[in-house]
Parts: sequence; structure tokens; C-alpha cells
Amino acid sequence: MLRFENLSKRYGERVIFQDLHFDSAAGCVALNDESGSGKSTLISILAGAIEADSGDVWIGGHALRAAPRAAQALLTYVPEDCMPSPDPTGRDYLQRVAAARNTTVGDAALALADRFGLTPHLEKRFEQMSFGTRKKFFLTSAVLGETSVLIADEPVGGLDAAARAVLVDLFPTLAQTRTVFFSSYDDAFSDACEAKRLTFADLARRG
Repeated sequence: MLRFENLSKRYGERVIFQDLHFDSAAGCVALNDESGSGKSTLISILAGAIEADSGDVWIGGHALRAAPRAAQALLTYVPEDCMPSPDPTGRDYLQRVAAARNTTVGDAALALADRFGLTPHLEKRFEQMSFGTRKKFFLTSAVLGETSVLIADEPVGGLDAAARAVLVDLFPTLAQTRTVFFSSYDDAFSDACEAKRLTFADLARRG
């Protein structure tokens, strides 16, 4: 469901990473590497937020370069700081995501939002929300529609213990039918999600 080949990125003279490879069907994968290693850069490339210097990404069989709309229609992306714009309310955001995926905000999404403690925040604008509350709305959107891949950058950042426990339940559940690929500095969280832990060295190694 998520595949990338020969991904490379540099800024000026600094090589961030080079010739990365990955191929996975359903499952939960954590990129656990040291701070400053390029985790956020890779996550942004996989989500189509920035371009790689070389290589390509496939989401649900669609190449991100050649068919970006088809690829991103099958993707839930949770950046580190989740601010789509200051104006929409939490409910507006979920409805917009649902409409883009040809579905509605049903009982499952509202139940997950409630588990995350979001019910009191549904009518608040994103600019009024805390860092963690915004992130929980993005995570809730993962259950809207039929997606193939969830990509998240440090998903537990800003979450309290109760929300973290919900996420520990959510990620393995989603991983039964899709690829969940996230970066994390937290080995304990990765293990709690039963994620396969990888480093950049693993991604640079074929086979």
C-alpha cells in the first residue's frame, strides 16, 4: 500500500538522505531515529508536501509524481503541527475531509472524536485550539472513507496520556487494513502500537 524507491533529498551541500527504499502492505511501521536525522523531511515527501530530489512514492498503487490526486485521495496525513488554516471549526474540518473522500462524518468518526475528548471542541476554530487538540482532529479523520495509508509525523507530540491510549488502540486497528507509517522518538509508544521499528539505515538497505 505504501512504497517508495530511490528517494533522495539534500539542502544545499547537506545530504539529508539518499536512495531510500520501502514496500509494505497492511501493517504498522515506526521510523525511530535520532533527532535531526531527517524524519520530518521524509514524512513530508511521502505525503506530497515537499518534493524529493529523486525517486518516487506510490500510495495504493498510484505514483505521487504522476497521479498526485489519486494518490493523496488514499492518504491520511498528520503533520507535526496540524493547522489547515485558522478559520474552519473542528466539525467543518471533518466534513471537508469526508466530502473529499465521498463520505460523511458518521457515527464511527464522532465516536472516535469523543474518545479523544473532542466533542466540546467541534465548534471551535483551529486557531482557538491547542496543539494537541488540532492533532486529534487530524487523527480522527483517518477513519473517514476508504484510505490505504496513514502517514504521521510524531503523532504523540502534544497528546495527553488519555489521548495517547486512544492512539495506541487506533493505530493497530487501522493497520489491519492499511499501512500506518509514522515517525517517533518514543520507542515505548512504537512498541505499544506493535509497530515494526526502522531506522534510516534500514531504509537504505535493500531486501
